[in-house]
Amino acid sequence: MQIVDRIFEPYIDQKTVENAIRSVANRINIDYENQSIVFLGILNGAFMFCSDLMKNIQLESDISFVKLSSYQGTKSGGTVHELIGLMQNLKGKNVVIVEDIVDTGLTLDKIFSMIDRDEPASVEVATLLFKPSAYKGSHIPKYIGIEIPDEFVVGYGMDYQGIGRNIPAIYKIKN
Repeated sequence: MQIVDRIFEPYIDQKTVENAIRSVANRINIDYENQSIVFLGILNGAFMFCSDLMKNIQLESDISFVKLSSYQGTKSGGTVHELIGLMQNLKGKNVVIVEDIVDTGLTLDKIFSMIDRDEPASVEVATLLFKPSAYKGSHIPKYIGIEIPDEFVVGYGMDYQGIGRNIPAIYKIKN
């Protein structure tokens, strides 16, 4: 499949993605039984994961979103920019940050610095994809759908130059 100027090949099929989401949701349901959670989705990429994750959560929960950006083309730019900030008070609340993909961890570090000042009761991270070999951050996700090598991927909310978010499976750049 061609997206803009790159060729992508199938990598993770839709069924595998759906199974990973159910697994993450089940673990959250168990860990937070009889508690409430605020899910904090990171736009734009996590919108599909947030939607499908929430359909599998059986807890009292709320959801809010922030929009951050760190990518330039196929690489993290090294700087995280806050495009839409946190508008909800998280004091004393259990927060689960929802990411589509965690690679370097810079975005997570930025989010933690944004919400720590609100003094939440707890903060954990749920991510569909995790690249442990690329990770340099200080907040390792607790809820990981699928670990992948350090490869650039699109689909299921993730994009290349704004294109590909609507693909229901995950594709990687063909080398």
